Amino acid sequence: MQIVDRRLNPGGKSLANRQRFLRRAKDMVRDAVRNSAAERGLKDLDRGGEITIPSTGVREPHFRRGAGGTRDHVLPGNKDYLEGDRIQRPRGGRGGGGNEGSPDGEGEDAFRFALTQEEFLDLFLEDLELPELAKKRVVQGDASGVRRAGYANQGSPANLALGRTMRNAMSRRIALRRPKPDDIAALEEELREAEQDQDTTRAEALRARLSSLRHRALRIPYIDPIDVRYRQFEPAPRPIAQAVMFCLMDVSGSMTEGMKDLAKRFYLLLHVFLKRRYRHVEVVFIRHTHEAKEVDEDTFFRSPETGGTVVSTAFVEMVKVMEARFNPADWNIYVAQASDGDNTTADNPRTAELLTTRVLPACQYFAYLEVGREEEGNPIGFMPRETELWRTYGTLRGAGHTLAMRKVRHRKDIYPVFRDLFRKGATEAAKP
Repeated sequence: MQIVDRRLNPGGKSLANRQRFLRRAKDMVRDAVRNSAAERGLKDLDRGGEITIPSTGVREPHFRRGAGGTRDHVLPGNKDYLEGDRIQRPRGGRGGGGNEGSPDGEGEDAFRFALTQEEFLDLFLEDLELPELAKKRVVQGDASGVRRAGYANQGSPANLALGRTMRNAMSRRIALRRPKPDDIAALEEELREAEQDQDTTRAEALRARLSSLRHRALRIPYIDPIDVRYRQFEPAPRPIAQAVMFCLMDVSGSMTEGMKDLAKRFYLLLHVFLKRRYRHVEVVFIRHTHEAKEVDEDTFFRSPETGGTVVSTAFVEMVKVMEARFNPADWNIYVAQASDGDNTTADNPRTAELLTTRVLPACQYFAYLEVGREEEGNPIGFMPRETELWRTYGTLRGAGHTLAMRKVRHRKDIYPVFRDLFRKGATEAAKP
């Protein structure tokens, strides 16, 4: 979203204050857009719509003359009141030139306006990126780039090759022996000296030679149309950073509907972010209980399937898909896992082994989101209980592996956590 102020700077207002006002207004709009993530349904997260900011945020600062102390004055034409009379407060709230007062103390105290989907997403996903997007290769059939293809005699004036044109013109003038301006000027000086010396014979010869040089200079132009060259361009494939995001979601019986809603909100934000910002990004959806399988987008977000919990099955399925379709040498591989942290105790060593030997070495970035119940709380004097996965991943992180780990319990915390995981520099924060 771009806020452009084309008004002239009026008297009594400061240009610097106006720029600060524009920055403050944009910041308030951005905050309102991001805060709306907690109130929207899953289907409405990526849509535009109305947002509200405080009315004080749209008031532009300006200079005004101060009162300068206490003054007594009488306004003429007042037939109802005399000096010293007490004026009753208007009914229904404060008076004055503004909106009508409200009996319950409420009034219009916000500025509401609508954003298009494009404007909403631009503000919603500002300053986010996939970390360590480095591996690139040429994608066949992608002609989005252009490359130089030599020169041509015809083309657009915007593509005029001035250097090549002037070089061709100079080569032609030298080859045809076009008289130089300095030679003509020197000959004119000799003619003036001959005329001053009244040397008629020499003057006539100089005039004939000067006339010949001038005619030759006119016949051989400084720049000819055959000298002009235009740069030529042609479509060409260019190296593209390809990436794949593996979305691993726990849908076992221990995941309540509230936990699944938190996980789905996180993945929906991630999906919108990838499709909005990157052309060559594949998204692989994997759901797991005691077994895992790759599913399509609709099944991933809507299927009611449930069961036991064996986390290692998700990594086994991911490795199988990666080996079949996504070579780590060519693809930037990312993993986003969401779970309530419960896992079969006997499966933790297997999970840690798959992570350290197969998943993390192939990944550019691994993000783990642990979801919990909103009503969960820790009794006073008790330390929070760490889940099986959190302890396992914490041990791996302490051993030097790079994992980004976050916890979330409330819908309002989804966007801040998502932004924290995919902001610029998130890889450095994930390092132990």
